[in-house]
Amino acid sequence: MKSQNACVFRAEVIQYICIEMYQYNEGVNGMKKLQSESASPLYHQLMQRIRVDIEKGKYPVGSKIPPEHELEETYQLSRVTVRRALAELTEIGLLERKQGKGTFVSVPRIRQDLKSLHSFHDACQQNGRVASTDVIHIIETTADARDAEDLNLKPGSRVVETLRLRKADGEPVVLERNRFSMAFAYLEDEDLKGSLYAVLREYGAEPTQAVHDISLCYATAEQAGYLGIAEGAPLLKLHELIFDQRGRPLHNSLQLIRGDRFVFRI
Repeated sequence: MKSQNACVFRAEVIQYICIEMYQYNEGVNGMKKLQSESASPLYHQLMQRIRVDIEKGKYPVGSKIPPEHELEETYQLSRVTVRRALAELTEIGLLERKQGKGTFVSVPRIRQDLKSLHSFHDACQQNGRVASTDVIHIIETTADARDAEDLNLKPGSRVVETLRLRKADGEPVVLERNRFSMAFAYLEDEDLKGSLYAVLREYGAEPTQAVHDISLCYATAEQAGYLGIAEGAPLLKLHELIFDQRGRPLHNSLQLIRGDRFVFRI
């Protein structure tokens, strides 16, 4: 009969999102072996193991995961395999590397489907985040060439411009500029710290569809100051033209978005 100090192994079967099955072997020393004979590559098995540990709360958001050498020893893997797994988890936004500090569980990115029209508040709610807004200004200004084309205005027409900083759980995510024709001058008297679309609906304007242009840009010093990032950091630049329920141009929007905090589905 084996003593109480003998190693006792038990097998657990975990089904991952990818529908693959991995055997989970645990010893008294805490070692967790991956399956070299599995059809799934070892780096992918390690990715799934780390993902499950994060989902179970072993590594909370903002916490540091074990260093590469420790993962090598724990899972009996090569440095190349460990680095590939961490690199791919970083690429999909689950982890983030901090120079000289290590690898940490990143704040989940907000995901928004561009196939349907949702406000920032809606996107945050769907992702379990709390949205808030800082209104930088609401002013009247002169339409530029693109405003005139988008909104069917004459050159030199006046427009209402809103500039807002959108936050998720208090963290800056999007710097958003909207421009409307003067038919929407009432917005100057409205509280736009909440959902802009909710205000528009109160006046009978229902945003229903949009045309999107996405490109890459780099933060100016002013933009970086608002978004809490370094000057020159890459940003997603989203230009949208929004239409109302009658197919008329409602407003255009220029959004500068932190790619480390936001993901679009197309």
